[in-house]
Amino acid sequence: MSCPNKEKNQRSCRCTYSGCSRHGLCCECIAYHNRAGEFPACFFSQEGERTWDRSFASLVRDRERNR
Repeated sequence: MSCPNKEKNQRSCRCTYSGCSRHGLCCECIAYHNRAGEFPACFFSQEGERTWDRSFASLVRDRERNR
């Protein structure tokens, strides 16, 4: 899958996992997490992203905390 604007996305990518090969490649990241039944970092607050728990339950908890 090809992703446009990689450099632009890298600057705004919220993922803190240093070994991520999809950093800044939003379409690849979303496809990867979708296949795993997860949500990408950009769906979470900064605090929620740092847990690296990409589950729906974690997303709901994060959203409830940050209303």
